[in-house]
Amino acid sequence: MTRKFNFSAGPAALPDEVLLEAQQNLSDWQGKGLSIMEMSHRSDEFVAVAEQAEQDLRDLMSIPENYRVLFLQGGATSQFAMLPMNLLRGKSSADYVNTGIWSKKAIAEAKRYCSVNIAASTESDHFMRAPDQSEIKVNPESAYLHYTSNETIGGVEFDYIPEVQLPLVVDMSSDILSRPLDVSRFGLIYAGAQKNIGPAGLTVVIVREDLLGQTVAGTPTMYDYQVQAEGGSMHNTPPTFAWYLSGLVFQWLKRQGGVEAMAELNQRKASKLYSAIDQSEFFANPIAKNSRSIMNIPFTLADASLEKTFLLESEAAGLLNLQGHRSVGGMRASIYNAVPEAAVDALIAFMADFEKRYG
Repeated sequence: MTRKFNFSAGPAALPDEVLLEAQQNLSDWQGKGLSIMEMSHRSDEFVAVAEQAEQDLRDLMSIPENYRVLFLQGGATSQFAMLPMNLLRGKSSADYVNTGIWSKKAIAEAKRYCSVNIAASTESDHFMRAPDQSEIKVNPESAYLHYTSNETIGGVEFDYIPEVQLPLVVDMSSDILSRPLDVSRFGLIYAGAQKNIGPAGLTVVIVREDLLGQTVAGTPTMYDYQVQAEGGSMHNTPPTFAWYLSGLVFQWLKRQGGVEAMAELNQRKASKLYSAIDQSEFFANPIAKNSRSIMNIPFTLADASLEKTFLLESEAAGLLNLQGHRSVGGMRASIYNAVPEAAVDALIAFMADFEKRYG
């Protein structure tokens, strides 16, 4: 069977090597006579897998020792509620930066638990850019500042880390592990796995230890970061297969040269595609150039009536999942770590041919 090029925003492409390794060990993991999906999460074998995955992630991201790494369920969306539950620490407000759909969802959920100060917003610019540092105005009495480093749907990415005097919280669901990051500048980092980490069903949370143990009254036990940290993310049965596969992805990333090598590759892929779009009179990307995502690249056609034709023909050409999010339309190519440069080259060639025939 021939693998096609998958540009899905999530669940997204996984490395071929990882899928093949998982396939080879699916029914008989390392000669144990059972699948890792059938194995107790408290067995020595799975605990070793879990610990290795955490160590590999720590190595890749250079995570300091005073941070706990959690492997949780519920998707990044569950973190929208878990954040205020855990990080308000007796305060009544939190600051949020509004840069698109996922920011707005996080803000709406936080309002259930506290007063929300919008520290910066680009809604008046139709979310076509990230705010400048000078636009971020925080409330010094707030518990933390939250921002979304990469808006998966809109294709807007911060090219800097905000400098604030509050604990900094970031949703990195679609750009984690895509480039080096100074973890020590954050109070908490979280990311759904299904874009750059592994399969759906797992969420990674990296939290500074001094922020643990001060939940709001009534916080469910499962939503307490300290409980999860003390239990090794195994307060209940975790998503073991997703955790295992994510660990294989971490090992694959190490073999590729780590996040430094991925950053170089990702920048090259994105630069190629943006250049093809910018040089065309048929395709366009509306995002401000200093805010363009290197992970999610939306683009439009000069003639919107050709969108269905573009999608049908691109799929026939082996280029899958290029339809933009239903809320914004158009096209979107998600080019995460596991999407090879050959996929971008094939997409650019297809776009040039499509423009020649229909432009």
